[in-house]
Amino acid sequence: MSARPPSPSGRWRFHVMGGFVTVATAPIVPPSPRPSAIVDPRVGDLGPALLALEDGTVFPGIAFGALGSAGGDLVVNTSQTGYQEVCTDPSYAGQIVVMTYPLIGNYGRLIDDDQSTRPWLRALVVANATAAVVDDVQQLAALLRDQGIPAIAGVDTRALARHLRTSGSLRGIVTEPGFVDRDAAVDRARAVERWEDQDFVGQVSPASIMDIGREEDGGPLVGIVDFGLKSNIVRAMRRRGARVRILPHTISAAVALARDIDGLILSPGPGDPARLERPVALARAIIDDGRPLLGICLGHQIVGRAAGAETRRLRFGHHGANHPVQDVELGLVQVTAQNHEVQVVGESLPTESGFRVSQLNLNDGSVEGLRHRSKPIETVQYHPEGAPGPLDALAVFDRFVAACGERRG
Repeated sequence: MSARPPSPSGRWRFHVMGGFVTVATAPIVPPSPRPSAIVDPRVGDLGPALLALEDGTVFPGIAFGALGSAGGDLVVNTSQTGYQEVCTDPSYAGQIVVMTYPLIGNYGRLIDDDQSTRPWLRALVVANATAAVVDDVQQLAALLRDQGIPAIAGVDTRALARHLRTSGSLRGIVTEPGFVDRDAAVDRARAVERWEDQDFVGQVSPASIMDIGREEDGGPLVGIVDFGLKSNIVRAMRRRGARVRILPHTISAAVALARDIDGLILSPGPGDPARLERPVALARAIIDDGRPLLGICLGHQIVGRAAGAETRRLRFGHHGANHPVQDVELGLVQVTAQNHEVQVVGESLPTESGFRVSQLNLNDGSVEGLRHRSKPIETVQYHPEGAPGPLDALAVFDRFVAACGERRG
Protein backbone atom coordinates (compact mmCIF):
# COMPACT_ATOMS: atom_id res chain seq x y z
CA MET A 1 0.00 0.00 0.00
CA SER A 2 1.24 3.53 -0.81
CA ALA A 3 -0.04 6.96 0.19
CA ARG A 4 -0.21 10.34 -1.50
CA PRO A 5 0.38 13.58 0.47
CA PRO A 6 -2.71 15.18 1.97
CA SER A 7 -4.65 17.91 0.22
CA PRO A 8 -5.21 21.26 2.00
CA SER A 9 -8.52 19.87 3.25
CA GLY A 10 -6.60 17.21 5.14
CA ARG A 11 -7.60 14.11 3.08
CA TRP A 12 -5.11 11.29 2.48
CA ARG A 13 -5.42 8.93 -0.50
CA PHE A 14 -4.13 5.37 0.04
CA HIS A 15 -3.47 3.02 -2.87
CA VAL A 16 -4.66 -0.50 -2.10
CA MET A 17 -5.51 -3.49 -4.22
CA GLY A 18 -8.18 -2.44 -6.73
CA GLY A 19 -7.84 1.36 -6.44
CA PHE A 20 -7.59 4.27 -4.00
CA VAL A 21 -9.19 4.71 -0.58
CA THR A 22 -9.67 8.27 0.72
CA VAL A 23 -9.39 8.79 4.46
CA ALA A 24 -10.44 12.09 6.01
CA THR A 25 -8.14 13.66 8.58
CA ALA A 26 -8.06 17.02 10.34
CA PRO A 27 -7.71 20.02 7.96
CA ILE A 28 -4.23 21.44 7.60
CA VAL A 29 -4.13 24.92 9.16
CA PRO A 30 -0.92 26.86 8.63
CA PRO A 31 0.47 28.41 11.80
CA SER A 32 -0.23 32.08 12.38
CA PRO A 33 2.77 34.33 11.75
CA ARG A 34 4.59 35.76 14.73
CA PRO A 35 3.50 39.31 15.65
CA SER A 36 7.07 40.46 14.99
CA ALA A 37 6.64 39.29 11.37
CA ILE A 38 3.57 41.52 11.02
CA VAL A 39 4.59 44.58 13.05
CA ASP A 40 8.26 45.57 13.00
CA PRO A 41 9.67 45.27 16.55
CA ARG A 42 10.91 48.87 16.21
CA VAL A 43 7.25 49.87 15.92
CA GLY A 44 6.06 47.50 18.63
CA ASP A 45 2.79 45.59 18.61
CA LEU A 46 0.06 46.14 21.19
CA GLY A 47 -1.54 42.70 21.03
CA PRO A 48 -4.37 41.08 19.07
CA ALA A 49 -7.29 43.10 17.69
CA LEU A 50 -10.07 42.72 15.13
CA LEU A 51 -11.32 44.51 12.05
CA ALA A 52 -15.05 43.75 11.91
CA LEU A 53 -17.46 44.75 9.12
CA GLU A 54 -21.19 45.32 9.30
CA ASP A 55 -21.84 42.36 6.96
CA GLY A 56 -20.34 39.97 9.52
CA THR A 57 -16.88 39.63 7.98
CA VAL A 58 -14.06 39.69 10.54
CA PHE A 59 -10.30 39.98 10.00
CA PRO A 60 -8.00 39.25 12.95
CA GLY A 61 -4.80 41.24 13.26
CA ILE A 62 -2.25 42.94 15.49
CA ALA A 63 -2.82 46.43 16.90
CA PHE A 64 -0.02 48.98 16.50
CA GLY A 65 -1.66 52.41 16.64
CA ALA A 66 -3.39 54.12 19.56
CA LEU A 67 -4.89 52.04 22.38
CA GLY A 68 -8.55 52.75 21.63
CA SER A 69 -11.02 51.61 18.99
CA ALA A 70 -12.73 53.47 16.13
CA GLY A 71 -15.42 52.91 13.54
CA GLY A 72 -16.26 54.39 10.17
CA ASP A 73 -16.77 53.61 6.49
CA LEU A 74 -13.97 51.57 4.93
CA VAL A 75 -12.18 53.03 1.91
CA VAL A 76 -9.38 51.39 -0.08
CA ASN A 77 -6.27 53.29 -1.15
CA THR A 78 -4.02 51.60 -3.72
CA SER A 79 -1.06 54.01 -3.43
CA GLN A 80 2.38 52.54 -2.85
CA THR A 81 3.62 55.71 -1.16
CA GLY A 82 2.04 58.74 0.44
CA TYR A 83 0.66 57.12 3.58
CA GLN A 84 1.73 60.15 5.62
CA GLU A 85 -0.20 62.47 3.31
CA VAL A 86 -3.20 60.11 3.33
CA CYS A 87 -3.32 60.07 7.12
CA THR A 88 -3.21 63.89 7.34
CA ASP A 89 -5.65 64.54 4.46
CA PRO A 90 -8.88 66.04 5.90
CA SER A 91 -10.87 64.37 3.11
CA TYR A 92 -10.47 61.06 4.99
CA ALA A 93 -12.29 62.38 8.06
CA GLY A 94 -14.62 59.72 9.44
CA GLN A 95 -13.19 56.86 7.37
CA ILE A 96 -11.12 53.74 8.00
CA VAL A 97 -8.37 53.67 5.37
CA VAL A 98 -7.20 50.32 3.97
CA MET A 99 -3.79 50.45 2.25
CA THR A 100 -3.45 47.64 -0.29
CA TYR A 101 0.31 48.02 -0.74
CA PRO A 102 1.63 45.36 1.64
CA LEU A 103 4.47 47.27 3.34
CA ILE A 104 3.49 50.52 5.06
CA GLY A 105 6.24 52.38 6.90
CA ASN A 106 9.11 51.80 4.47
CA TYR A 107 10.24 55.42 4.77
CA GLY A 108 10.15 58.01 7.53
CA ARG A 109 7.79 60.90 8.08
CA LEU A 110 8.71 64.47 7.12
CA ILE A 111 6.52 66.86 9.09
CA ASP A 112 6.59 69.43 6.27
CA ASP A 113 4.80 66.89 4.05
CA ASP A 114 1.77 66.66 6.36
CA GLN A 115 -1.34 67.91 4.57
CA SER A 116 -2.90 69.39 7.72
CA THR A 117 -2.09 69.82 11.39
CA ARG A 118 -3.29 66.35 12.44
CA PRO A 119 -4.53 63.01 11.08
CA TRP A 120 -8.25 62.92 10.26
CA LEU A 121 -8.89 59.27 9.38
CA ARG A 122 -10.65 57.13 12.00
CA ALA A 123 -8.28 54.15 11.74
CA LEU A 124 -5.62 52.61 9.49
CA VAL A 125 -5.54 49.02 8.17
CA VAL A 126 -2.34 47.52 6.68
CA ALA A 127 -0.86 44.15 5.87
CA ASN A 128 2.57 44.76 7.40
CA ALA A 129 3.67 47.69 9.57
CA THR A 130 7.32 48.29 8.77
CA ALA A 131 9.85 50.80 10.12
CA ALA A 132 12.57 52.31 7.96
CA VAL A 133 13.84 54.61 10.70
CA VAL A 134 14.70 54.21 14.37
CA ASP A 135 13.65 57.73 15.40
CA ASP A 136 10.14 57.47 16.84
CA VAL A 137 9.21 60.98 15.70
CA GLN A 138 9.66 59.95 12.08
CA GLN A 139 7.57 56.79 12.32
CA LEU A 140 3.99 56.67 11.09
CA ALA A 141 2.96 54.69 14.18
CA ALA A 142 4.11 57.53 16.43
CA LEU A 143 1.92 60.00 14.52
CA LEU A 144 -1.10 57.74 14.94
CA ARG A 145 -0.47 57.02 18.61
CA ASP A 146 0.09 60.67 19.48
CA GLN A 147 -3.23 61.62 17.88
CA GLY A 148 -5.33 58.72 19.20
CA ILE A 149 -5.77 56.90 15.85
CA PRO A 150 -6.04 53.08 16.10
CA ALA A 151 -4.27 50.91 13.53
CA ILE A 152 -4.24 47.20 12.78
CA ALA A 153 -1.75 45.07 10.80
CA GLY A 154 -1.87 41.46 9.66
CA VAL A 155 -4.99 41.94 7.53
CA ASP A 156 -5.05 40.55 3.98
CA THR A 157 -5.77 44.01 2.60
CA ARG A 158 -6.02 42.85 -1.01
CA ALA A 159 -8.64 40.24 -0.10
CA LEU A 160 -10.43 42.94 1.87
CA ALA A 161 -10.29 45.27 -1.15
CA ARG A 162 -11.81 42.58 -3.37
CA HIS A 163 -14.54 42.02 -0.79
CA LEU A 164 -15.40 45.72 -0.76
CA ARG A 165 -15.40 45.82 -4.55
CA THR A 166 -18.06 43.10 -4.48
CA SER A 167 -20.16 44.35 -1.59
CA GLY A 168 -19.79 48.11 -1.96
CA SER A 169 -18.87 50.48 0.85
CA LEU A 170 -19.26 49.03 4.36
CA ARG A 171 -19.03 50.34 7.89
CA GLY A 172 -16.48 48.71 10.12
CA ILE A 173 -14.63 48.97 13.40
CA VAL A 174 -11.05 48.42 14.52
CA THR A 175 -11.23 47.10 18.06
CA GLU A 176 -8.99 48.05 20.94
CA PRO A 177 -6.00 45.78 21.69
CA GLY A 178 -7.10 42.57 23.38
CA PHE A 179 -10.72 42.72 22.18
CA VAL A 180 -11.26 39.54 20.14
CA ASP A 181 -14.99 38.80 20.56
CA ARG A 182 -16.03 38.48 16.91
CA ASP A 183 -19.80 38.65 17.39
CA ALA A 184 -19.58 41.66 19.67
CA ALA A 185 -17.23 43.39 17.23
CA VAL A 186 -19.70 42.91 14.35
CA ASP A 187 -22.47 44.36 16.52
CA ARG A 188 -20.30 47.40 17.19
CA ALA A 189 -19.60 47.80 13.46
CA ARG A 190 -23.34 47.80 12.72
CA ALA A 191 -23.85 50.56 15.31
CA VAL A 192 -21.39 52.96 13.60
CA GLU A 193 -23.14 56.14 12.42
CA ARG A 194 -23.72 56.30 8.66
CA TRP A 195 -21.28 58.39 6.62
CA GLU A 196 -24.12 60.28 4.93
CA ASP A 197 -25.52 61.41 8.29
CA GLN A 198 -22.40 63.18 9.56
CA ASP A 199 -21.13 66.76 9.14
CA PHE A 200 -17.44 66.28 8.47
CA VAL A 201 -16.80 69.69 6.89
CA GLY A 202 -17.84 71.36 10.14
CA GLN A 203 -15.15 69.30 11.90
CA VAL A 204 -12.23 70.14 9.61
CA SER A 205 -12.88 73.73 8.45
CA PRO A 206 -11.22 76.63 10.34
CA ALA A 207 -13.18 79.17 12.34
CA SER A 208 -11.35 82.31 11.17
CA ILE A 209 -9.80 83.96 8.11
CA MET A 210 -6.04 83.67 7.54
CA ASP A 211 -3.90 85.54 4.98
CA ILE A 212 -0.71 83.98 3.61
CA GLY A 213 1.62 86.35 1.76
CA ARG A 214 2.01 90.13 1.94
CA GLU A 215 0.31 92.69 -0.29
CA GLU A 216 3.67 94.23 -1.15
CA ASP A 217 4.73 90.87 -2.61
CA GLY A 218 2.34 91.53 -5.48
CA GLY A 219 0.56 88.83 -7.42
CA PRO A 220 -3.15 88.02 -7.45
CA LEU A 221 -5.03 87.33 -4.23
CA VAL A 222 -6.73 83.92 -4.21
CA GLY A 223 -9.48 83.18 -1.72
CA ILE A 224 -9.70 79.51 -0.75
CA VAL A 225 -12.91 78.36 0.92
CA ASP A 226 -11.67 75.66 3.27
CA PHE A 227 -13.88 72.56 3.32
CA GLY A 228 -10.87 70.39 4.27
CA LEU A 229 -7.94 72.15 2.63
CA LYS A 230 -4.68 70.32 1.89
CA SER A 231 -1.44 72.23 2.45
CA ASN A 232 -0.19 71.38 -1.03
CA ILE A 233 -2.90 73.53 -2.62
CA VAL A 234 -1.62 76.57 -0.73
CA ARG A 235 1.93 75.70 -1.79
CA ALA A 236 0.79 75.41 -5.42
CA MET A 237 -0.64 78.94 -5.28
CA ARG A 238 2.40 80.43 -3.60
CA ARG A 239 4.77 78.82 -6.10
CA ARG A 240 2.84 80.60 -8.86
CA GLY A 241 3.20 83.98 -7.21
CA ALA A 242 -0.30 84.23 -5.74
CA ARG A 243 -1.20 85.38 -2.26
CA VAL A 244 -3.75 83.29 -0.38
CA ARG A 245 -6.67 84.11 1.89
CA ILE A 246 -8.10 81.01 3.63
CA LEU A 247 -11.82 81.35 4.35
CA PRO A 248 -14.03 79.25 6.68
CA HIS A 249 -16.75 77.16 5.06
CA THR A 250 -19.38 79.37 6.71
CA ILE A 251 -18.11 82.55 4.99
CA SER A 252 -20.71 84.85 3.46
CA ALA A 253 -20.77 85.64 -0.25
CA ALA A 254 -20.10 89.31 0.54
CA VAL A 255 -16.80 88.48 2.30
CA ALA A 256 -15.77 85.79 -0.18
CA LEU A 257 -16.36 88.19 -3.07
CA ALA A 258 -14.45 91.10 -1.55
CA ARG A 259 -13.09 93.49 -4.17
CA ASP A 260 -9.44 92.59 -3.55
CA ILE A 261 -9.97 88.85 -4.14
CA ASP A 262 -9.09 88.04 -7.75
CA GLY A 263 -10.34 84.45 -7.83
CA LEU A 264 -11.64 81.70 -5.59
CA ILE A 265 -10.93 78.03 -4.98
CA LEU A 266 -13.49 75.73 -3.40
CA SER A 267 -11.26 73.20 -1.69
CA PRO A 268 -11.47 69.43 -1.32
CA GLY A 269 -13.02 68.05 1.82
CA PRO A 270 -14.88 65.13 3.38
CA GLY A 271 -18.53 64.17 3.36
CA ASP A 272 -21.61 64.37 1.18
CA PRO A 273 -22.19 67.60 -0.82
CA ALA A 274 -25.95 67.04 -0.57
CA ARG A 275 -25.65 68.22 3.06
CA LEU A 276 -23.92 71.50 2.14
CA GLU A 277 -26.71 73.88 1.16
CA ARG A 278 -24.90 77.01 2.33
CA PRO A 279 -21.67 76.27 0.37
CA VAL A 280 -23.79 75.48 -2.71
CA ALA A 281 -25.49 78.88 -2.38
CA LEU A 282 -22.02 80.48 -2.05
CA ALA A 283 -20.86 78.71 -5.22
CA ARG A 284 -23.95 79.95 -7.04
CA ALA A 285 -23.12 83.54 -6.02
CA ILE A 286 -19.53 83.16 -7.24
CA ILE A 287 -20.70 81.77 -10.57
CA ASP A 288 -23.07 84.71 -11.00
CA ASP A 289 -20.24 87.12 -10.14
CA GLY A 290 -18.11 85.68 -12.93
CA ARG A 291 -14.63 85.97 -11.48
CA PRO A 292 -12.20 83.01 -11.80
CA LEU A 293 -13.33 79.94 -9.87
CA LEU A 294 -11.68 76.55 -9.40
CA GLY A 295 -13.47 73.69 -7.64
CA ILE A 296 -11.42 70.70 -6.50
CA CYS A 297 -12.95 67.35 -5.45
CA LEU A 298 -15.70 68.32 -2.95
CA GLY A 299 -15.47 71.84 -4.39
CA HIS A 300 -16.15 70.36 -7.84
CA GLN A 301 -19.23 68.59 -6.51
CA ILE A 302 -20.47 71.78 -4.84
CA VAL A 303 -20.13 73.72 -8.10
CA GLY A 304 -21.93 70.91 -9.92
CA ARG A 305 -24.86 71.15 -7.53
CA ALA A 306 -24.83 74.94 -7.80
CA ALA A 307 -25.11 74.54 -11.58
CA GLY A 308 -28.19 72.36 -11.13
CA ALA A 309 -26.64 68.89 -11.46
CA GLU A 310 -27.28 65.96 -9.15
CA THR A 311 -24.61 64.15 -7.15
CA ARG A 312 -24.64 60.46 -6.34
CA ARG A 313 -22.51 58.21 -4.16
CA LEU A 314 -20.21 55.81 -5.97
CA ARG A 315 -20.39 52.13 -5.12
CA PHE A 316 -16.97 52.10 -3.46
CA GLY A 317 -15.41 55.47 -4.25
CA HIS A 318 -12.14 56.44 -5.92
CA HIS A 319 -9.08 56.36 -3.67
CA GLY A 320 -5.53 56.08 -4.97
CA ALA A 321 -2.85 57.61 -7.16
CA ASN A 322 -3.39 55.88 -10.51
CA HIS A 323 -6.75 56.97 -11.95
CA PRO A 324 -6.65 57.78 -15.70
CA VAL A 325 -8.63 60.87 -16.68
CA GLN A 326 -9.23 62.10 -20.23
CA ASP A 327 -9.85 65.70 -21.26
CA VAL A 328 -12.74 65.25 -23.71
CA GLU A 329 -11.82 68.41 -25.64
CA LEU A 330 -8.06 67.87 -25.94
CA GLY A 331 -7.99 64.07 -25.92
CA LEU A 332 -5.19 64.30 -23.33
CA VAL A 333 -5.03 61.47 -20.76
CA GLN A 334 -3.51 62.15 -17.36
CA VAL A 335 -2.89 59.90 -14.37
CA THR A 336 -4.40 61.45 -11.25
CA ALA A 337 -4.66 61.10 -7.48
CA GLN A 338 -8.23 60.73 -6.22
CA ASN A 339 -10.08 60.48 -2.93
CA HIS A 340 -13.86 60.84 -3.06
CA GLU A 341 -17.08 58.93 -2.50
CA VAL A 342 -19.44 61.02 -4.65
CA GLN A 343 -19.72 61.83 -8.35
CA VAL A 344 -21.48 64.58 -10.29
CA VAL A 345 -24.10 62.97 -12.54
CA GLY A 346 -23.22 64.27 -15.99
CA GLU A 347 -26.58 63.68 -17.65
CA SER A 348 -28.30 65.76 -14.96
CA LEU A 349 -26.29 68.91 -15.79
CA PRO A 350 -28.75 71.47 -17.24
CA THR A 351 -27.82 72.78 -20.67
CA GLU A 352 -28.83 76.30 -19.67
CA SER A 353 -26.33 76.25 -16.78
CA GLY A 354 -23.52 77.20 -19.13
CA PHE A 355 -21.42 74.25 -17.93
CA ARG A 356 -20.23 71.25 -19.91
CA VAL A 357 -18.51 68.03 -18.88
CA SER A 358 -14.83 68.53 -19.63
CA GLN A 359 -13.12 65.39 -18.29
CA LEU A 360 -14.04 61.74 -17.76
CA ASN A 361 -12.65 58.86 -15.71
CA LEU A 362 -11.47 56.14 -18.10
CA ASN A 363 -12.08 53.37 -15.56
CA ASP A 364 -15.80 53.90 -15.05
CA GLY A 365 -16.82 56.87 -17.21
CA SER A 366 -17.70 59.09 -14.24
CA VAL A 367 -17.43 62.87 -14.51
CA GLU A 368 -13.98 64.23 -13.61
CA GLY A 369 -14.36 67.89 -14.56
CA LEU A 370 -16.64 70.74 -15.59
CA ARG A 371 -15.96 73.94 -17.53
CA HIS A 372 -18.12 76.98 -18.08
CA ARG A 373 -18.67 77.95 -21.68
CA SER A 374 -18.11 81.69 -21.21
CA LYS A 375 -16.72 82.31 -17.71
CA PRO A 376 -13.25 81.45 -16.29
CA ILE A 377 -14.65 78.62 -14.19
CA GLU A 378 -13.25 75.08 -14.08
CA THR A 379 -13.69 72.16 -11.71
CA VAL A 380 -11.84 68.87 -11.31
CA GLN A 381 -12.86 65.81 -9.33
CA TYR A 382 -9.26 64.64 -8.87
CA HIS A 383 -6.39 66.26 -6.95
CA PRO A 384 -4.00 68.22 -9.19
CA GLU A 385 -1.99 68.98 -6.03
CA GLY A 386 -1.57 65.23 -5.39
CA ALA A 387 1.01 64.67 -2.67
CA PRO A 388 3.26 62.83 -3.21
CA GLY A 389 1.78 62.62 -6.73
CA PRO A 390 1.19 62.07 -9.56
CA LEU A 391 1.51 65.66 -10.75
CA ASP A 392 0.31 65.27 -14.35
CA ALA A 393 -2.46 67.84 -13.88
CA LEU A 394 -0.59 70.85 -12.46
CA ALA A 395 -1.66 72.86 -15.52
CA VAL A 396 -5.04 73.22 -13.77
CA PHE A 397 -3.35 75.63 -11.34
CA ASP A 398 -1.47 77.39 -14.14
CA ARG A 399 -4.74 78.17 -15.93
CA PHE A 400 -6.45 79.37 -12.78
CA VAL A 401 -3.64 81.66 -11.57
CA ALA A 402 -3.30 83.09 -15.09
CA ALA A 403 -7.03 83.92 -15.10
CA CYS A 404 -6.67 85.57 -11.68
CA GLY A 405 -3.71 87.59 -12.95
CA GLU A 406 -5.71 88.79 -15.94
CA ARG A 407 -8.50 90.00 -13.70
CA ARG A 408 -6.04 91.78 -11.42
CA GLY A 409 -4.42 93.43 -14.42
